[in-house]
Amino acid sequence: MAKPNKKGPVRTVDIFCARCKCRLYKYRKGGKGALVKCFKERISVDYTIETCTCPNCASVFAREALVRGTPAFKINAAKVYVK
Repeated sequence: MAKPNKKGPVRTVDIFCARCKCRLYKYRKGGKGALVKCFKERISVDYTIETCTCPNCASVFAREALVRGTPAFKINAAKVYVK
């Protein structure tokens, strides 16, 4: 499988915690589908203090993984929403 495009998409989305509505990331998302994974290199602004944990309510919303050899976060869809 091919690696994600380094240049990446130009459309940015904000990712929020579903429980407390706290902003987690500003992310350059490609495609029209649901947010399943976040490549670390596409995160524009990271509002979290601890990796994959909401800074406000301390819920874990993702886990670290390697996707096609690239560091990424696998998102738990029930714990975040995209705007």
